[in-house]
Amino acid sequence: MIDALIAGRIFGKPESRTARNGSAFVTAKARIPTSSGEAQFVNVVAFRESVRTALLAPSDGDSVALAGELKLTAYLGRDGQPHPGVDLVASQLLTEYSIIKRRKAFQDANGQPQAPRDDAPAPAAAEPEFDDALPF
Repeated sequence: MIDALIAGRIFGKPESRTARNGSAFVTAKARIPTSSGEAQFVNVVAFRESVRTALLAPSDGDSVALAGELKLTAYLGRDGQPHPGVDLVASQLLTEYSIIKRRKAFQDANGQPQAPRDDAPAPAAAEPEFDDALPF
């Protein structure tokens, strides 16, 4: 398994589907830029309800960041030549819509950031220093 984080743009419209066993899933394509200047298309599938819902929100061309299990594949193109393929089972998704939603959740009615609550958990304490002879 390859655990991956990719960022790019939605290509086309994500589709909600139902498997033969009745479970729902969403499919989409993401266009991911590469260092060579070309783009790699990634086939995305989401099974978790929150990710399915979030994946249906963006439109063609909207920016997304996806995390999940990446699988490298190969397929025969129309020219009969093998081409590389990439599939991603998305476990997390970040879009401009989710960022706007999170910002609004932390603003008051006037759009100003809210002060931290008194009942918020305290930050975790740093781990103690180890005093041993191991070099790592």
